[in-house]
Amino acid sequence: MSLRLDGVFGPVVSTFKRDSGDIDTAAFTANVNAHIAAGELGVVVCGSTGEAALLSEMERFELLEAARRAVPSDRVVLMGTGAESTRLTVRRCHEAQTVGADAVLVVAPHYYGSAMNSDALRAHYTQVADASPIPVLLYNIPKYMHFKIPPELIAELAKHQNIVGIKDSSGDLDLLKSYIAAQSDSFTVLTGNGGQLHPALMAGARGGILAVALFLAERSVAIFNAHTRGDHATAERMQAEIKPHAATIVGELGVPGVKAAMDIAGLHGGPVRAPLMDLDAAARARVAALMSGLNAAAA
Repeated sequence: MSLRLDGVFGPVVSTFKRDSGDIDTAAFTANVNAHIAAGELGVVVCGSTGEAALLSEMERFELLEAARRAVPSDRVVLMGTGAESTRLTVRRCHEAQTVGADAVLVVAPHYYGSAMNSDALRAHYTQVADASPIPVLLYNIPKYMHFKIPPELIAELAKHQNIVGIKDSSGDLDLLKSYIAAQSDSFTVLTGNGGQLHPALMAGARGGILAVALFLAERSVAIFNAHTRGDHATAERMQAEIKPHAATIVGELGVPGVKAAMDIAGLHGGPVRAPLMDLDAAARARVAALMSGLNAAAA
Protein backbone atom coordinates (compact mmCIF):
# COMPACT_ATOMS: atom_id res chain seq x y z
CA MET A 1 0.00 0.00 0.00
CA SER A 2 1.06 3.61 -0.38
CA LEU A 3 2.00 5.06 3.00
CA ARG A 4 -0.75 7.20 4.53
CA LEU A 5 0.14 9.66 7.26
CA ASP A 6 -2.92 11.93 7.22
CA GLY A 7 -4.61 11.04 10.47
CA VAL A 8 -4.26 10.35 14.17
CA PHE A 9 -1.77 7.76 15.41
CA GLY A 10 -1.51 6.24 18.88
CA PRO A 11 2.05 5.93 20.26
CA VAL A 12 1.14 2.75 22.11
CA VAL A 13 2.32 2.01 25.63
CA SER A 14 4.38 -1.08 26.33
CA THR A 15 2.38 -3.23 28.73
CA PHE A 16 4.12 -5.14 31.52
CA LYS A 17 2.94 -7.91 33.81
CA ARG A 18 2.79 -6.61 37.37
CA ASP A 19 4.24 -9.73 38.96
CA SER A 20 7.19 -10.43 36.65
CA GLY A 21 7.69 -7.18 34.76
CA ASP A 22 7.69 -9.09 31.46
CA ILE A 23 5.88 -7.89 28.36
CA ASP A 24 2.13 -8.53 28.53
CA THR A 25 1.39 -9.29 24.89
CA ALA A 26 -2.31 -9.95 25.42
CA ALA A 27 -2.85 -6.57 27.07
CA PHE A 28 -0.78 -4.85 24.39
CA THR A 29 -2.81 -6.46 21.60
CA ALA A 30 -6.10 -5.50 23.27
CA ASN A 31 -4.95 -1.87 23.40
CA VAL A 32 -3.93 -1.86 19.75
CA ASN A 33 -7.28 -3.33 18.75
CA ALA A 34 -9.06 -0.60 20.73
CA HIS A 35 -7.01 2.17 19.12
CA ILE A 36 -7.76 0.89 15.63
CA ALA A 37 -11.46 0.40 16.43
CA ALA A 38 -11.61 4.03 17.60
CA GLY A 39 -10.60 5.17 14.12
CA GLU A 40 -6.90 5.82 14.49
CA LEU A 41 -4.95 5.59 11.25
CA GLY A 42 -2.29 3.51 12.93
CA VAL A 43 0.02 3.02 15.87
CA VAL A 44 3.60 3.79 16.75
CA VAL A 45 5.47 1.01 18.54
CA CYS A 46 8.47 1.80 20.75
CA GLY A 47 8.04 5.55 20.92
CA SER A 48 8.64 7.73 23.95
CA THR A 49 5.29 6.83 25.51
CA GLY A 50 6.15 3.20 24.83
CA GLU A 51 9.10 3.39 27.24
CA ALA A 52 11.36 2.50 24.32
CA ALA A 53 14.52 3.44 26.20
CA LEU A 54 13.71 0.78 28.82
CA LEU A 55 13.12 -2.14 26.43
CA SER A 56 15.50 -4.86 25.31
CA GLU A 57 16.02 -5.50 21.60
CA MET A 58 14.06 -8.75 21.91
CA GLU A 59 11.14 -6.98 23.62
CA ARG A 60 11.04 -4.38 20.86
CA PHE A 61 10.80 -7.19 18.31
CA GLU A 62 8.05 -8.92 20.31
CA LEU A 63 5.92 -5.79 20.52
CA LEU A 64 6.29 -5.01 16.84
CA GLU A 65 5.26 -8.55 15.93
CA ALA A 66 2.17 -8.24 18.12
CA ALA A 67 1.25 -4.87 16.61
CA ARG A 68 1.65 -6.09 13.06
CA ARG A 69 -0.60 -9.07 13.74
CA ALA A 70 -3.28 -6.79 15.19
CA VAL A 71 -3.21 -3.87 12.76
CA PRO A 72 -5.06 -4.50 9.48
CA SER A 73 -3.25 -3.96 6.20
CA ASP A 74 -5.14 -0.75 5.44
CA ARG A 75 -3.79 0.89 8.61
CA VAL A 76 -0.22 1.85 9.46
CA VAL A 77 2.41 0.51 11.84
CA LEU A 78 5.29 2.86 12.58
CA MET A 79 8.27 1.60 14.56
CA GLY A 80 10.58 3.73 16.69
CA THR A 81 14.10 2.79 15.69
CA GLY A 82 16.13 5.72 16.96
CA ALA A 83 19.38 4.82 18.73
CA GLU A 84 22.46 6.69 19.85
CA SER A 85 24.60 5.18 17.10
CA THR A 86 23.87 5.41 13.40
CA ARG A 87 24.89 1.77 13.06
CA LEU A 88 22.28 0.51 15.56
CA THR A 89 19.61 2.77 14.09
CA VAL A 90 20.19 1.28 10.64
CA ARG A 91 20.10 -2.26 12.05
CA ARG A 92 16.81 -1.54 13.78
CA CYS A 93 15.34 -0.18 10.55
CA HIS A 94 16.16 -3.44 8.78
CA GLU A 95 14.69 -5.47 11.63
CA ALA A 96 11.52 -3.35 11.58
CA GLN A 97 11.09 -4.09 7.90
CA THR A 98 11.41 -7.85 8.40
CA VAL A 99 8.49 -7.82 10.87
CA GLY A 100 6.28 -5.69 8.64
CA ALA A 101 6.55 -2.11 9.86
CA ASP A 102 5.37 0.35 7.22
CA ALA A 103 7.87 3.04 8.20
CA VAL A 104 10.24 3.99 11.02
CA LEU A 105 10.24 6.96 13.39
CA VAL A 106 13.79 8.04 14.22
CA VAL A 107 14.50 10.30 17.17
CA ALA A 108 17.75 12.23 16.88
CA PRO A 109 20.72 10.91 18.88
CA HIS A 110 21.06 13.07 21.96
CA TYR A 111 23.33 11.53 24.60
CA TYR A 112 26.22 13.54 23.15
CA GLY A 113 23.87 16.45 22.64
CA SER A 114 26.48 19.19 22.34
CA ALA A 115 28.03 17.33 19.40
CA MET A 116 24.73 17.02 17.54
CA ASN A 117 25.14 20.06 15.32
CA SER A 118 23.58 20.29 11.88
CA ASP A 119 26.49 18.52 10.21
CA ALA A 120 26.29 15.54 12.58
CA LEU A 121 22.50 15.30 12.34
CA ARG A 122 22.57 15.65 8.54
CA ALA A 123 25.11 12.86 8.24
CA HIS A 124 23.21 10.63 10.66
CA TYR A 125 19.82 10.99 9.06
CA THR A 126 21.17 10.77 5.53
CA GLN A 127 22.99 7.52 6.30
CA VAL A 128 19.90 6.09 8.00
CA ALA A 129 17.59 7.09 5.16
CA ASP A 130 20.01 5.78 2.53
CA ALA A 131 20.22 2.40 4.27
CA SER A 132 16.68 1.94 5.57
CA PRO A 133 14.57 -0.47 3.48
CA ILE A 134 11.39 1.36 4.54
CA PRO A 135 10.48 5.07 4.74
CA VAL A 136 11.87 7.25 7.52
CA LEU A 137 10.12 9.87 9.65
CA LEU A 138 12.22 12.31 11.65
CA TYR A 139 11.36 12.87 15.30
CA ASN A 140 11.89 16.17 17.11
CA ILE A 141 11.25 16.01 20.86
CA PRO A 142 13.27 18.69 22.68
CA LYS A 143 11.92 17.56 26.07
CA TYR A 144 14.15 14.48 25.85
CA MET A 145 16.71 15.54 23.23
CA HIS A 146 17.45 18.89 24.92
CA PHE A 147 17.82 20.53 21.51
CA LYS A 148 15.63 21.23 18.49
CA ILE A 149 16.34 20.08 14.95
CA PRO A 150 16.91 23.30 12.98
CA PRO A 151 14.21 24.13 10.41
CA GLU A 152 16.89 24.72 7.78
CA LEU A 153 18.09 21.15 8.23
CA ILE A 154 14.55 19.80 8.04
CA ALA A 155 14.11 21.63 4.74
CA GLU A 156 17.20 19.83 3.42
CA LEU A 157 16.30 16.41 4.73
CA ALA A 158 12.72 16.72 3.45
CA LYS A 159 14.11 16.42 -0.08
CA HIS A 160 15.56 12.95 0.56
CA GLN A 161 13.46 10.39 -1.32
CA ASN A 162 13.27 8.05 1.68
CA ILE A 163 12.47 10.69 4.33
CA VAL A 164 8.71 11.07 4.27
CA GLY A 165 7.86 13.18 7.30
CA ILE A 166 8.52 14.47 10.78
CA LYS A 167 6.83 14.22 14.15
CA ASP A 168 7.31 17.43 16.09
CA SER A 169 6.65 17.17 19.83
CA SER A 170 8.11 20.54 20.74
CA GLY A 171 4.76 22.17 21.50
CA ASP A 172 6.17 25.27 19.79
CA LEU A 173 3.68 26.28 17.09
CA ASP A 174 6.12 28.67 15.47
CA LEU A 175 8.70 25.89 15.16
CA LEU A 176 6.03 23.54 13.81
CA LYS A 177 5.08 26.13 11.19
CA SER A 178 8.72 26.41 10.14
CA TYR A 179 8.73 22.65 9.57
CA ILE A 180 5.44 22.87 7.67
CA ALA A 181 7.18 25.23 5.26
CA ALA A 182 9.12 22.16 4.07
CA GLN A 183 5.96 20.06 3.62
CA SER A 184 5.29 18.64 0.15
CA ASP A 185 3.52 15.79 -1.57
CA SER A 186 6.31 13.52 -0.34
CA PHE A 187 6.99 15.01 3.11
CA THR A 188 4.36 15.20 5.86
CA VAL A 189 4.44 17.12 9.14
CA LEU A 190 2.69 15.58 12.15
CA THR A 191 2.26 17.15 15.55
CA GLY A 192 3.13 15.24 18.69
CA ASN A 193 1.29 17.64 20.98
CA GLY A 194 -2.29 16.60 21.72
CA GLY A 195 -3.12 19.95 23.27
CA GLN A 196 -2.40 21.61 19.93
CA LEU A 197 -3.88 19.17 17.43
CA HIS A 198 -6.44 21.57 15.98
CA PRO A 199 -4.09 24.60 15.86
CA ALA A 200 -1.48 22.37 14.20
CA LEU A 201 -3.98 21.18 11.61
CA MET A 202 -5.04 24.76 10.97
CA ALA A 203 -1.38 25.62 10.41
CA GLY A 204 -1.11 22.86 7.81
CA ALA A 205 -0.01 19.75 9.68
CA ARG A 206 -1.60 16.62 8.26
CA GLY A 207 -2.16 14.71 11.48
CA GLY A 208 -0.71 13.79 14.83
CA ILE A 209 1.01 11.09 16.83
CA LEU A 210 -0.61 11.80 20.17
CA ALA A 211 -0.23 10.25 23.62
CA VAL A 212 -3.58 11.80 24.57
CA ALA A 213 -5.12 9.63 21.83
CA LEU A 214 -4.22 6.55 23.86
CA PHE A 215 -6.91 7.29 26.45
CA LEU A 216 -9.07 9.78 24.53
CA ALA A 217 -8.94 8.11 21.14
CA GLU A 218 -12.47 8.86 19.95
CA ARG A 219 -12.21 12.54 20.87
CA SER A 220 -8.81 12.91 19.23
CA VAL A 221 -10.06 11.30 16.03
CA ALA A 222 -13.22 13.43 16.21
CA ILE A 223 -11.12 16.61 16.31
CA PHE A 224 -9.26 15.49 13.19
CA ASN A 225 -12.47 14.52 11.41
CA ALA A 226 -14.21 17.79 12.32
CA HIS A 227 -11.27 19.74 10.95
CA THR A 228 -11.23 17.63 7.77
CA ARG A 229 -14.89 18.36 7.04
CA GLY A 230 -14.39 22.05 7.76
CA ASP A 231 -16.29 22.14 11.05
CA HIS A 232 -13.67 24.17 12.86
CA ALA A 233 -16.02 25.34 15.63
CA THR A 234 -16.60 21.75 16.73
CA ALA A 235 -12.92 20.93 16.42
CA GLU A 236 -11.99 23.95 18.50
CA ARG A 237 -14.55 23.09 21.18
CA MET A 238 -13.38 19.50 21.49
CA GLN A 239 -9.76 20.64 21.48
CA ALA A 240 -10.46 22.91 24.45
CA GLU A 241 -12.05 19.98 26.28
CA ILE A 242 -8.98 17.73 26.01
CA LYS A 243 -6.30 20.39 26.37
CA PRO A 244 -6.08 20.01 30.20
CA HIS A 245 -5.68 16.25 29.79
CA ALA A 246 -2.83 16.69 27.35
CA ALA A 247 -1.15 19.27 29.58
CA THR A 248 -1.50 17.45 32.91
CA ILE A 249 -1.70 13.74 32.16
CA VAL A 250 0.76 13.69 29.28
CA GLY A 251 2.89 16.78 29.70
CA GLU A 252 3.23 16.88 33.48
CA LEU A 253 2.73 13.28 34.64
CA GLY A 254 4.25 11.56 31.61
CA VAL A 255 4.12 7.84 30.94
CA PRO A 256 2.84 6.97 34.45
CA GLY A 257 0.01 9.45 33.93
CA VAL A 258 -0.88 8.06 30.52
CA LYS A 259 -0.96 4.51 31.87
CA ALA A 260 -3.14 5.56 34.81
CA ALA A 261 -5.56 7.30 32.44
CA MET A 262 -5.71 4.20 30.26
CA ASP A 263 -6.58 2.08 33.29
CA ILE A 264 -9.37 4.51 34.19
CA ALA A 265 -10.61 4.46 30.58
CA GLY A 266 -10.96 0.67 30.69
CA LEU A 267 -7.83 -0.06 28.68
CA HIS A 268 -4.57 -1.69 29.77
CA GLY A 269 -2.10 0.79 31.21
CA GLY A 270 -0.63 -1.18 34.05
CA PRO A 271 2.72 -0.60 35.71
CA VAL A 272 5.64 1.36 34.34
CA ARG A 273 9.14 -0.08 34.27
CA ALA A 274 11.80 0.99 36.77
CA PRO A 275 13.37 3.44 37.17
CA LEU A 276 10.04 5.10 36.31
CA MET A 277 7.54 4.99 39.15
CA ASP A 278 3.78 4.52 39.10
CA LEU A 279 1.65 7.47 40.22
CA ASP A 280 0.98 7.89 43.89
CA ALA A 281 -2.59 8.06 45.18
CA ALA A 282 -2.79 11.85 44.96
CA ALA A 283 -1.60 12.01 41.36
CA ARG A 284 -3.88 9.14 40.35
CA ALA A 285 -6.79 11.05 41.91
CA ARG A 286 -5.92 14.07 39.75
CA VAL A 287 -6.06 11.89 36.66
CA ALA A 288 -9.37 10.36 37.73
CA ALA A 289 -10.86 13.82 38.32
CA LEU A 290 -9.84 15.00 34.88
CA MET A 291 -11.21 11.89 33.23
CA SER A 292 -14.53 12.04 35.12
CA GLY A 293 -14.86 15.75 34.41
CA LEU A 294 -14.60 15.15 30.68
CA ASN A 295 -17.12 12.32 30.82
CA ALA A 296 -19.53 14.52 32.76
CA ALA A 297 -19.17 17.31 30.22
CA ALA A 298 -19.96 14.89 27.40
CA ALA A 299 -23.02 13.43 29.14
